[in-house]
Amino acid sequence: MTHDSIHLTPSEWQVMEFLWAHGPATGRQAADALGEKTGWSRSTTLTLLRRLAGKGAVAEVPGAGRKTFRPLVGREEAVLQETEDFLGRVYHGSLSLMVSALTQKQALPQEEIDALYAILQEMEGEHHDGMDP
Repeated sequence: MTHDSIHLTPSEWQVMEFLWAHGPATGRQAADALGEKTGWSRSTTLTLLRRLAGKGAVAEVPGAGRKTFRPLVGREEAVLQETEDFLGRVYHGSLSLMVSALTQKQALPQEEIDALYAILQEMEGEHHDGMDP
């Protein structure tokens, strides 16, 4: 299974956020931490861990004794995949349409405008660097 095909539900995101922040963790550690944060029962957390293992997002650490899970997908990789899926599904792949929609309801602070402008300038430079003279 490739990581490109992994889609996480909001509940699965919470489990992954825990694993990304705390590294390999036992099912009990995850259940205790997420139970405090979300109110989930131990069985709910363990079910989510099994579901994530089935998707290829986490794996059991071999030889760890207790069921210990580690993420197989990095946070940045998961964020990028979710962003690409959202952009394609909602904005038909148009980043400019998404930015336009977001800025219609809420003004961007100058700091964010400057950051976006810097990203665009960098992308433009890369585009020109890749062109033949």
